Amino acid sequence: MKKVLIIVLKTAGIIIGLVVLYILAGLLIPYIGIAAKDDGQKKEIPIYIYTNGVHTDIVMPVRNDIQDWSKKIPFFNTSSKKTDYSYVGIGWGDKGFYLDTPTWADLKFSTAFKAAFWLSESAMHCTYYRTMKEGDDCKMIMISREQYKKLVQFVDNKFDKDKNGNFILIPTKAVYSDNDAFYDANGSYNFLYTCNTWANDALKAAGQKAAWWTPTDSGIFLHYKK
Repeated sequence: MKKVLIIVLKTAGIIIGLVVLYILAGLLIPYIGIAAKDDGQKKEIPIYIYTNGVHTDIVMPVRNDIQDWSKKIPFFNTSSKKTDYSYVGIGWGDKGFYLDTPTWADLKFSTAFKAAFWLSESAMHCTYYRTMKEGDDCKMIMISREQYKKLVQFVDNKFDKDKNGNFILIPTKAVYSDNDAFYDANGSYNFLYTCNTWANDALKAAGQKAAWWTPTDSGIFLHYKK
């Protein structure tokens, strides 16, 4: 019995130690920054990083001569069906969190466990906006056309696609408002690669300031404080 107790205590100690180490890493490593890359081109396309307090979305113009997101993310897939939106925010994350956890009060241990340990599927959350307003939760970044092309390719690659190359809509009533929709995605969410890690990597792909690694939205936004 004593040996069993010792094993249990050691196991608990290891788990607690790993959790503490993860928390410390999540707080400290984001301060290691990746500098923006200047490609020498005019910065003429506005994008935004936007957080809802939990995860970060990359917000882009609905359409320009480089990409028309409305053709891949049709307006009619939203509840409103409206077509007068100017921006689309795209975020990647765990499908269980997105669909089954609209608020933290709805979070189940099973959902969190599956998300943390590569045991569930992922999804893209796409939200249309008419306007964007800068604030603590939203920062505008001006990028060049070539940087935007790289960003578009990075985001597009994360969508799962059917045999015709179309994004795969997830039929669900678990949307957050009348201007969003969910799509199947590639990759597995886990405690080392979260929704914010993906958004941070999107900024890297576009040659923008970013954290070396971050699991949180604050790890991204600390590099965009004025």
